[in-house]
Amino acid sequence: MRPRPASSIHGPRFIPIRSFRGGPQSAPWAGCDNCLLLFTRIRPAMSPTASPLFLSTAQPDFQERFTERLHWSAEQDEAIEQRVKDILREVRARGDEAVLAFTARFDRLPAASMAALELQAADLRAAFESLPAAQRQALEQAAARIRRYHEWQKKQGGETASYRDEDGTLLGQKVTPLDRVGIYVPGGKAAYPSSVLMNAVPAHVAGVGEIIMVVPTPGGERNALVLAAAHVAGVSRAFTIGGAQAIAALAYGTACVPRVDKITGPGNAYVASAKKHVFGQVGIDMIAGPSEILVLADGTTPPDWVAMDLFSQAEHDELAQSILLAPDESYMRQVHEAMQRLLPALPRAAIIAKSLAGRGAFIHTRSMQEACEIANRIAPEHLEISSREPHRWEPLLRHAGAIFLGAYTSESLGDYCAGPNHVLPTSGTARFSSPLSVYDFQKRSSLIEVSEAGAQKLGRIASVLAHGEGLQAHARAAQMRLK
Repeated sequence: MRPRPASSIHGPRFIPIRSFRGGPQSAPWAGCDNCLLLFTRIRPAMSPTASPLFLSTAQPDFQERFTERLHWSAEQDEAIEQRVKDILREVRARGDEAVLAFTARFDRLPAASMAALELQAADLRAAFESLPAAQRQALEQAAARIRRYHEWQKKQGGETASYRDEDGTLLGQKVTPLDRVGIYVPGGKAAYPSSVLMNAVPAHVAGVGEIIMVVPTPGGERNALVLAAAHVAGVSRAFTIGGAQAIAALAYGTACVPRVDKITGPGNAYVASAKKHVFGQVGIDMIAGPSEILVLADGTTPPDWVAMDLFSQAEHDELAQSILLAPDESYMRQVHEAMQRLLPALPRAAIIAKSLAGRGAFIHTRSMQEACEIANRIAPEHLEISSREPHRWEPLLRHAGAIFLGAYTSESLGDYCAGPNHVLPTSGTARFSSPLSVYDFQKRSSLIEVSEAGAQKLGRIASVLAHGEGLQAHARAAQMRLK
């Protein structure tokens, strides 16, 4: 990270401010080569301000500063790693006893038995019925759209199929759902009913036999929206446990918590580390990093809309990343001005301000084509094409978790109810990874049925190759079927 002056309550701060060719401006900017670096003496701000890093692809040091701003390490703190290993070992050895002890310690939720930590179907239904009508309807409508999309997705390649070649040999794939999956849902202050829907609904569509949900309830605090979402999504069983101990229980199984085949869902650093360590015992969806949004803007979308879209990911976490790429300097200034005006009214303004200051960026490009090239290098989690011609630029984009086309397609709609999954690859892994899907809850077995005529043709090919590899039994097995 580039060093930044430390603020102090005892005196003024000095913040570097850049200007346009036409002279000093009120916003930090680096939109041209011949900008003048100023140092302006200011008083400590009474309210958070939006201070992303301003870059231009025309700057000589753009590549260095761009790479520095993107950097985020997935490596865990050694103390966290060791603690997680200890928790996993304890749960694997002592089962429910260890889970109960860790739940009492970390979640301040003592319980005499695991039965006391299991939510019944009646609890989930009661939570649903306790909600205002508007929230019940929103959950049901979102679930229906998510289900419809994943049913469509399943038909595109998630079903058993086969064909026969010219000699009658059958070749194909047998698609079967996983028997049992576990979904982790953050709890406590964080309430993510959308994560319940996005994980459980595609598992249901895939045909998974049993869906086990774990959700921490610190101090016994249950979130009605999360439990209601579990009811709507059809979760089979639910336990009020969290952290690394919940991941261990799902991966290894205990007397009360059944062992699952795969674990999906977001969590904190302890959860991410635990998922990494149990991979191999079970499947996992991914190791997720901080949330990200990248907006490609041609200057035709209202600046307030773009500003709020950038806020929508910054409000998740101080490490979240919001980036604007645009070829229009004046438009970027308008977006920045909108940010300053809109930010103070948001409840999570302090988090947004820290996110933008630490990892946010406004990048002035020479063209929309160049903006697309940079977007591919970033491979963001969420990519908005905020343009009147989104379909002109979409073919140029190769790497993104989800692509949102047009000014009316705010990323937040994808988070909740558009239909495609909101569990997306982060930290550049969209270069080789895909969103959570119905396929993550299925597995494929190859189908091969060789006809007598096919054995004559394939046997000779296999025999030659097997001899070449020095595997005589392979060759003989093929030759024995030759006439």
